[in-house]
Amino acid sequence: MATMIEENGPSTHELPELPSSSQARLKLEGLLNKNMRIRMTDGRTLVGLFLCTDRDCNVILGSAQEFLKSTDMFSQGEPRVLGLAMIPGHHVVSIEVEADSLAETQSFGGSH
Repeated sequence: MATMIEENGPSTHELPELPSSSQARLKLEGLLNKNMRIRMTDGRTLVGLFLCTDRDCNVILGSAQEFLKSTDMFSQGEPRVLGLAMIPGHHVVSIEVEADSLAETQSFGGSH
């Protein structure tokens, strides 16, 4: 199960009054090393650990696997292991963070 991250969507926790660029940076830092699923304009899906991004919205995934768009609804196909992958920002259609990855972070944050 995955949770969709929307650019201006509601947040599950309150952030202190900071400039919007600082809030965006904090959100991105909170997603580091989380499992992400990125859908691309050509129909491929890449799944891997979010390592970094830049001003052009390019994304670097570690331990990435590529899933091709299947023509058959029932066949998902075998993933192709890519390792470290860079996805150009203009090819990104959607980014999802796996819910398991978010739940681990929240449980660690509550134990302080």
